[in-house]
Amino acid sequence: MAHELQRHEATARPSSDIHTAALRVRVGRASLRARASVSTRGLLAITGLVVGTLLSSAVIVAVATRKLPQGAMPAGMKRSRW
Repeated sequence: MAHELQRHEATARPSSDIHTAALRVRVGRASLRARASVSTRGLLAITGLVVGTLLSSAVIVAVATRKLPQGAMPAGMKRSRW
């Protein structure tokens, strides 16, 4: 049943809609083989996730490194100088 489903999906989609990447790494006696296939929609979704992660981390770094004006520290907090 699964084989028939794979054959049906393969005939339903054009081959240009699937993007495939392969990787082979060998270090000494150990080796690794990996292969990934992603559709165009999946590739756009992955791109959106990466862009969202990079933008949010940039915002977090900007807020964490900003300097507050003198006297703007919340009560009970001390400004530390390393």
